Amino acid sequence: MFTSWIIYTILISIIIYLVVLLKYKESIYNKEKKVTKEQEKSIKDAKILINKYRVQLQRSIGNTDLLTENLSTAKEELKILRSKNSQQKIENDHLQRKIKMLDEKIEALV
Repeated sequence: MFTSWIIYTILISIIIYLVVLLKYKESIYNKEKKVTKEQEKSIKDAKILINKYRVQLQRSIGNTDLLTENLSTAKEELKILRSKNSQQKIENDHLQRKIKMLDEKIEALV
């Protein structure tokens, strides 16, 4: 009788220990599952932000390329205008000399 009581007690103790261990492992599993879900959500949010900033960066790079093209066009136009201006100055000086010559001829004739 005493041996059967000890065996039952040991079996019940083992069953209680296993049930407690099972519940403990289950709670740990559930916590890890929640953490994993939160991490997946954070990763998705991060991917969305990365894509958003990537698109903005591509637009900015495109805008920079357009501005660079406009700047180079403006520089070329400035060079052309400077050369035209210098040609006009030369022509103006030439015409001023001709006017002075003609003035001198008129003075000589008068």
